[in-house]
Amino acid sequence: MMTDSMPPNYLSASRLADRLKRGDIGALDLMNACLDRIAAREPEVKAWAFLDAERAREQARRADEHRASGGPLGALHGLPIGVKDVFDTADMPSEYGSDTLRGRRPNADADAVAALRRAGAIIVGKTATSEFGMYHPSPTRNPKDLSRSPGVSSAGSAAAVVDHMVPLALGTQHTASITLPASFCGAFAFKPSLGFTSMAGSNVLVPRMAHVGLLARSIPDACLFAGAFDPALAAVQP
Repeated sequence: MMTDSMPPNYLSASRLADRLKRGDIGALDLMNACLDRIAAREPEVKAWAFLDAERAREQARRADEHRASGGPLGALHGLPIGVKDVFDTADMPSEYGSDTLRGRRPNADADAVAALRRAGAIIVGKTATSEFGMYHPSPTRNPKDLSRSPGVSSAGSAAAVVDHMVPLALGTQHTASITLPASFCGAFAFKPSLGFTSMAGSNVLVPRMAHVGLLARSIPDACLFAGAFDPALAAVQP
């Protein structure tokens, strides 16, 4: 059972969201705890394709300043979130797990990423994925047992959440890409129905089968996460 004496990155996303809004914990303090955990565990778990710690800290500082100024706060204000590297991010490489796209930097965020930013989330980095979400597997290892499989293409997102690197992470699913990693690693996965939100700006292999996937550590956390998205947006790429 979690207690208040635990490092903040071990608390649930729901509890963290409440404390961040009240100012009981700072976004920078939480970010530092997450980054410390990543530094300690990433050499073994290999959950990340890209990470910019200083940029993440700067965004956390801005989140704290925004709260202190009395500005409106989104549902995910100050929460560190990982994004599977099949979503475009304007401020980070978006390589879809493929050497053929090494160094690719799009000009705009995927719609799902933009929704998270509007809700106040801080994108820590890009989580590792199978090539194009389907082919050559990622280097990610199961954080519960490094000798075992972490699942398939959203394994980086599942591993990052389960290992307390971030409270929430974004994935995708065509067949079992979030449900299998969640099962193998011990996360909670939510695969919304088709049309839940836009997939524009992501690597969609089969448009009528593509879903945004949410990885969390509890059902309430997954519900909090889901509330950041706009169901009025188109479901698939134009």
